Amino acid sequence: AFAMQWKDQPCLGFTHLQPAQLTTVGKRACVWIQDLLMDLRAMQRVRDELCFRGVKGTTGTQASFLQIFDGDHDKVEQLDELVTKKAGFAGCYPIATQTYSRKVDLEVGSAVCNFGATCQRISTDIRHLASWKEVEEPFEKDQIGSSAMAYKRNPMRSERLTSLGRRLANLHADFISTYASQWMERTLDDSAIRRIDIPEMYLCADALLILMNNIFSGLVVYPKRIENRILEELPFMA
Repeated sequence: AFAMQWKDQPCLGFTHLQPAQLTTVGKRACVWIQDLLMDLRAMQRVRDELCFRGVKGTTGTQASFLQIFDGDHDKVEQLDELVTKKAGFAGCYPIATQTYSRKVDLEVGSAVCNFGATCQRISTDIRHLASWKEVEEPFEKDQIGSSAMAYKRNPMRSERLTSLGRRLANLHADFISTYASQWMERTLDDSAIRRIDIPEMYLCADALLILMNNIFSGLVVYPKRIENRILEELPFMA
């Protein structure tokens, strides 16, 4: 809705953070939307491809189950399928060790953490535009702009979006390190960090979605200010 509303509003484009050829407010928003859609598709892909570890035994060989079923491999496979279905999964990974590969966590983490990077990038744009008075994030009736300078309109929501986006994006490194540090059939150095990173990742992503929705539900655009800035720069664009 925001992009459509402002699709015909010319504004200064910026390359190297220097005034460049004109674009529109709506077109710039479409760049943000495209990146968010890339994140959404990545999350949908990892969700759709997510499988169950299955009944694989202590090192992934199913040896104990083969012993229980007197070497009948078909029965072991049937058990694997039944447990997988009972757990609500369409399929299981054909190969596992004592755990499913932590590459799975890395793929999921990559999709979600990339969303954090997108939020950081969008919020940084908004903060620049706010400093030039071209846009302003929602400002509540009783909100104080600054503890020391009440007249200010600090973009605190966008700053929070930057902060949380940075945190979420940086969690990606933990998932890389955890996967790369697994030895042979598994080591336990993944356990403690996963208990921190996985919940934090989802909580952080949820907070970012709430913030993003809040900002864009009331983001104010100042066309006159935008037009004045264009006029200021036109002599340098000849």
